[in-house]
Amino acid sequence: MSGAAEVVRAACPLDCPDACSLEVGVEGGRVVRIEGARDRNELTAGFICSKVRGLPRHLHGPDRLRAPLAREGAKGSGRFVRLGWDEALDRIAAKLVETRDRFGGEAILPHAYGGSNGRLSDGTTDALLFARLGASRLARTICAAPTGRAHQGLYGKMAGVALPDYEHARLIVVWGCNPSATGIHLVPFVRAARAAGAKLVVVDPRRIPLAAQADLHLAPRPGTDVALALAVVRELFESGRADREFLARHATGAEELARRAAPWTVERAASVADVAADDLRRFVDLYAETSPAVVRCGWGVERNRNGGSAVAAILALPAVAGKFGVRGGGYTMSNSSAWRFDAGAAPSAPPTTREINMSRLGEALLDAEPPVRCLFVYNSNALATAPNQERVRRGLERDDLFTVVFDQVMTDTARYADVVLPATCFLEQREVSRGYGAYVLQVTEPAATPPGEARPNYDVFAELAVRCGVATRDEIPTQAEAVEQILDSTGEGTRVREELSRRGFALPSSGAHPVQFVDVHPRTDDGRIHLVPEALDREAPEGL
Repeated sequence: MSGAAEVVRAACPLDCPDACSLEVGVEGGRVVRIEGARDRNELTAGFICSKVRGLPRHLHGPDRLRAPLAREGAKGSGRFVRLGWDEALDRIAAKLVETRDRFGGEAILPHAYGGSNGRLSDGTTDALLFARLGASRLARTICAAPTGRAHQGLYGKMAGVALPDYEHARLIVVWGCNPSATGIHLVPFVRAARAAGAKLVVVDPRRIPLAAQADLHLAPRPGTDVALALAVVRELFESGRADREFLARHATGAEELARRAAPWTVERAASVADVAADDLRRFVDLYAETSPAVVRCGWGVERNRNGGSAVAAILALPAVAGKFGVRGGGYTMSNSSAWRFDAGAAPSAPPTTREINMSRLGEALLDAEPPVRCLFVYNSNALATAPNQERVRRGLERDDLFTVVFDQVMTDTARYADVVLPATCFLEQREVSRGYGAYVLQVTEPAATPPGEARPNYDVFAELAVRCGVATRDEIPTQAEAVEQILDSTGEGTRVREELSRRGFALPSSGAHPVQFVDVHPRTDDGRIHLVPEALDREAPEGL
């Protein structure tokens, strides 16, 4: 980075697999430019997405909230008056306690997702506050719920092929994701593999940029991915190209999977999916005969009623074909399990309260028993993201619902809030970041001065816990102490700290390039692949 600006090292915690390492140019407490680091994260490799590159405009823009606000007009009118922090926190704490005492803790609903935050800003003091109030719990189903359940059921969320190792693959299958638009750092490794002679297959209803470069593009009718994957499974078994020795050693449910795949001939699957049968046969042959072969399964596959079954069938392919055990062979789903840690100040007791599905927020606000009386929205914009928007809006309009929104800007949801709190951005706070594509763990300090009176999640929820009387100041770790607790909970705190100090990032004990079934293995109870997990089979409306 050139120029007179001070360069601050940071890490991107946005909900993206890549976990980019950043170099942030700061002048007078203001971020003036952001670039990708070249020396800390091989996935970043010096370039970043336009969203983060343009972040300085957001950080210092006119839309940032700069002080707490209280609603003055009708809900949805957007008319607010300024509050001091003490008055805002006292008002919120009083309402939380009143709601718990009059209606029970389950009348309180926290609504949050990943937002643009790392480990310190989600699941720490917020979890402590709401657990001790006995609040309803939120099932975070807006994304990755079916894929996560399928990945857990089959492999216990085994860590996957590192994205740089796609260079070593001879066949790359990109199924249900568009890395040219999201998670963009996979693309250079795909191009490098292609330059070295690797084949590329894209399975996507749209002609995404990689599809235009692919050796084969299967464009199935949306919702029919499960038929394609089961047809591949059937052909592998029927043609004698399934790796039965591997399956016998490392998997359960192979025969049951073969039985369920048996009705899905190439012709039937091709007809259902509206793809050419010859193209599907070509895919089967490429996958069976080429190694190393890697499947990048994306979250787009889950966006329909049988999405979980589709992901389970896709993730079964490398097991059936025996593609593990070599660099560049296997699958990539989410690599988040490479780091197992819990944030400091976690709730001390297991949750026993009701769980509300965030995808049914409108129903919860209008029909739940007991009714939701207090809604606390942070790290999310519920009105813009939850299904059945009109019902959500009607729920937010309820006069007997007290709503708090804690965000960086006046979102659609915030316009219906009784109290709005200004939040910091990740570059304005201490944070611990990990990716679910990249394997790096990074700790960053604030690079910029927050606008106005904006505060970080950790501090605000800690203060609310004290004011609600559910925690004392002495028992809540400081931010610095919480970071140390997070690092210790990896089980390798000393090594992790040494790596962070020496090079600005740490890697899990399996390293940056784990080979599946060599360096990492299934994390199921018995250490085996469960090709037809019983729990998922019961949950699926019509079985897996």
